[in-house]
Amino acid sequence: MGRPRQFDEQDAVNSATELFWRRGYYATSVRDLGDALKLTPSSLYRTFTDKHTLFLRALDHYRSTDSAQAEQRLDTGGRPVCEVLREWMLWLITCPAGGEPGRGCFVVNTATELGTTDDQIHQRTEAAFEVTRRALRSVLVEGRARGELSGGPGLDDAVELLFTTVLGLRVRERAGHDLDRLTAAIDVAIRALGPTVCANND
Repeated sequence: MGRPRQFDEQDAVNSATELFWRRGYYATSVRDLGDALKLTPSSLYRTFTDKHTLFLRALDHYRSTDSAQAEQRLDTGGRPVCEVLREWMLWLITCPAGGEPGRGCFVVNTATELGTTDDQIHQRTEAAFEVTRRALRSVLVEGRARGELSGGPGLDDAVELLFTTVLGLRVRERAGHDLDRLTAAIDVAIRALGPTVCANND
């Protein structure tokens, strides 16, 4: 028999997030979800309607957590922006959320797996990417206002450079690529921002 209806839905969403994140959407069956959430298929459908709806709940949960972490780690607190950016990107590939190497980013994994085939999911992944872009823009604007960045690409180009680097890092981290090579890529991206601040990282 399934659990009583009063079980903690948020705990169930947390468990579903872990499972979807680890296995992906298509490789996760309703039976897998039932086992992880300790629910019968009928109880799962009664609570979450279907697998797709539960996946959207899981993705939204991850997005809120990931955005909060990014906001916290990209808060310069008066520190040099290149130092903050470098530490954040290194954290993305060495201390992934959940503490399990090789998982990558749930949003990036989802965008890679489902692409533009699902409008609801596509809207969510694009919204998450835009949050990252805005956070990067804010840090770069702060750095330029403080005179830490000079030369280098224009603001829009710099945002896209870092954003693309971040996505590539998340994919390569999941693929198990060598940490030294990923760190080298981070340093190249940081140096491209401008010689004034990069001089502090050479």
